[in-house]
Amino acid sequence: MGLFDDEYYGGSGSRRGFSEYGSRRSRRRSGGYNGSDRRSGGLSNAAVSAVLASLFTALLLCGLFAVLVLPRLNGTAFTALSASDPYDRIVQAAAAVRPSVVSIVNHRTAGEVMAENAALGSGVIFQKQDGKAYVITNDHVIAGAEELEAVLIDGTRLKAAVVGTDVITDVAVLEIEGGKVKSIAKVGDSDRLDLGETVIALGNPLGLGDTLTSGIVSYPKRVMPVSLNEDGVYDWEQQVIQTDAAINEGNSGGALVDLDGRLIGINTMKIASTGVEGIGFAIPINQVIETAEELVRSGRISRPYLGVYSLDLNNPYAPMAEDQLSDLKLPKGIEKGVVVLESLGPAKEAGIKLNDVIVGFDNHSIDSTLMLRKYLYGYKRIGDKMKISYYRDGKKQSVTVTLGERPQAGEQ
Repeated sequence: MGLFDDEYYGGSGSRRGFSEYGSRRSRRRSGGYNGSDRRSGGLSNAAVSAVLASLFTALLLCGLFAVLVLPRLNGTAFTALSASDPYDRIVQAAAAVRPSVVSIVNHRTAGEVMAENAALGSGVIFQKQDGKAYVITNDHVIAGAEELEAVLIDGTRLKAAVVGTDVITDVAVLEIEGGKVKSIAKVGDSDRLDLGETVIALGNPLGLGDTLTSGIVSYPKRVMPVSLNEDGVYDWEQQVIQTDAAINEGNSGGALVDLDGRLIGINTMKIASTGVEGIGFAIPINQVIETAEELVRSGRISRPYLGVYSLDLNNPYAPMAEDQLSDLKLPKGIEKGVVVLESLGPAKEAGIKLNDVIVGFDNHSIDSTLMLRKYLYGYKRIGDKMKISYYRDGKKQSVTVTLGERPQAGEQ
């Protein structure tokens, strides 16, 4: 077989010899041609012309594409290629969000000017209107403050006033003069975070302002128990973003940002213990923004209020003594419920007293103070009526309470 396998170039076709050529000449002399050969030649010339025209058109289009379109495509491709490098994207994301991250100085003594003698934290500028700028931070960052300052990236120090704060979500909003604020954070969507996504944390750790660390999302929706009174009793649960980006003391209130420079969380805490490394948490921005916007509108978060200070009947961290359990006179088999230590507001008005053991709300069993809060905040509103089932001196009773509005400080 030859290089080209067809009858013209291969070895399978018959060779056109001299005799064939001679016979053709004979036919021309005798007028044997009927014109079909001439028409065939005409068609061949037309085909060649068509091919040449097509080639010319293709070359022209290629030239126009190279001159007009290719430079734009090359620029787009280069930008996309650069953006695909995670290290370059970290640099770009940090540059976008840095101007909106501030250091918070908590002066717990009025008139104190030395930052070294103050509590330090971080904050993020998320809104600017009517000559004012608003900063998100943590409630625990500003706790006990007599005076507050926000320090911008260029070192400008601005007095900050508390707009509102919420201990339940650990979110607070501060107000500063907006004239020198040049940038606000671009808010992302924390519900769309993926496990393993690269994130960066910015803040003021240990007073070292304008510090950046990077890591990944270790878990996008971690539920952590929280002791709101810091008494070791877990009476709330907080959904948080877990990350291994370094979050140290002073990072609280700072920004957790994705690679597009969008704010996806507010750094709030870390686990600091021997043998533990790279476990930090941020409050998802979708929760934060909802709270922060309500604080800007009304200065507080309105929640229903029952008015009991309580202790879990079966709390493993603070178990009740045998004589205390005996005083409750509970029927045998009642091992879960909420023991009333103090009754205030709506509960007191309804007749709830010390040592009453609450076991149900609206025909739902209640095993702990955590369940009590989750039921109140998740299913009830201010002014709603709620049926309470409880034991007093061994007898089960019930009463209907009209819920009030939770005070800014104190227990529900």
